[in-house]
Amino acid sequence: MRLVIQRVSQASVEADGEVVGRIGLGMLVLVGAETGDDVATAEEAARKVAAVRIFEDAAGKMNLGLAEIGGSVLAVSQFTLAADLSKGRRPGFDRALPGSEALPLYLRFVEALRAQGVTVETGVFAAEMRVSLVNEGPATFVLDVVNRKP
Repeated sequence: MRLVIQRVSQASVEADGEVVGRIGLGMLVLVGAETGDDVATAEEAARKVAAVRIFEDAAGKMNLGLAEIGGSVLAVSQFTLAADLSKGRRPGFDRALPGSEALPLYLRFVEALRAQGVTVETGVFAAEMRVSLVNEGPATFVLDVVNRKP
């Protein structure tokens, strides 16, 4: 599972011209499910997002997590994170899970975050969306959570 985490002071997502998710201080998390991902991958990704310390403390060090700042997450599915740009001029999507397999993992990621006490807003899976954000820092991180099956 590949996630792009952006530290934001605000973020929102629109689908069909209507705002479907909006947060203040927190994280915009773009979520891409890849071949090999499963429920355990989604749960591990949620644990990592809930625990990561990317917000500055009084000394200006990235030392605080969502719980310490009272932040929220706006989780938006984005299959293009699984794109391969290494060949030719068009992206290849062989690594992206089909929507029927990715949707349950995206929903499990959201549920697992909520189970840890994180307030989560979402986009609309597989919809054409417009995402707006104010990236603080700017601070953007890529998190790859790899399925560790034996």
